[in-house]
Amino acid sequence: MKFLLWCILLVLCWPLALLALVLYPVVWLLLLPFRVVGIAVGGALELVSAVILLPVRVLRAI
Repeated sequence: MKFLLWCILLVLCWPLALLALVLYPVVWLLLLPFRVVGIAVGGALELVSAVILLPVRVLRAI
C-alpha cells in the first residue's frame, strides 16, 4: 500500500516523492528510541497489572 501511494506521489510530484524516499529512513531512525521506550513502558504496566491481579487469580483457583 505504501509503495502504491509513493508511486502516485511520484507521478504527481516527483521531487516530493524523492524527498520522501530519502527522509523515510532518517525519520524511522529518529523515532526508534520512542518505540523502545513504548515497549518498555508497556511491559512495566503489564507487570504492575499482573501483580495487582495476582490475588484475584489465586482466589479464583481455590
